[in-house]
Amino acid sequence: MIDVQAGEALPAPNEVAGALITGSAAMVTERAPWSERTAGWIRDAMDLELPLFGVCYGHQLMSHALGGRVDYLPGGREIGTVSLNMLDTAKSDPLASALPTTFRAHATHEQSVLELPQGTTVLASSDRDPNHLVRYGRNAMSAQFHPEFNADVMRAYIHRKQHDMKREGFDPHHTFRQVAPTPLARRLFRQFSRHHGLAAS
Repeated sequence: MIDVQAGEALPAPNEVAGALITGSAAMVTERAPWSERTAGWIRDAMDLELPLFGVCYGHQLMSHALGGRVDYLPGGREIGTVSLNMLDTAKSDPLASALPTTFRAHATHEQSVLELPQGTTVLASSDRDPNHLVRYGRNAMSAQFHPEFNADVMRAYIHRKQHDMKREGFDPHHTFRQVAPTPLARRLFRQFSRHHGLAAS
């Protein structure tokens, strides 16, 4: 794992088999130097058709890097176990086509992809965020939700953010009670890894 925020150098895209671009407490709109360097790396990796999977901040950074627009999600943060709806575009996708019409996923984010880059295909949306799962090309996908979270991790995030949620008019206790298992979302990155011949994580 490479911590670009701590100043660790990224390898050349042609030296790796693929990349998972993870979440961060930072905001893409801050345009931090480490984040913008990573955006440049993403563009180089896309030119090589390197397998890429972005999660939360990584999802937003991929869209930003490729010409999309990221900003604060209208109506405030989305947090908790959310219901995602698959779009018709997912039916022909090599990975998303295996998902049912609706499935649950854990999410926690204040910013979101408000405008997608050209050529991007949206595969799934929530009631709050229309761009929850997208494909950028044959080998690149990203998810606003967190496929790596389990229910305990989601509850811990809600507990940590409860004061912010109350201040914004959300009921953290209701959100906490609604947390549920998300096996299909958790399986997605493993399927991506297998599909591209990478070690499952």
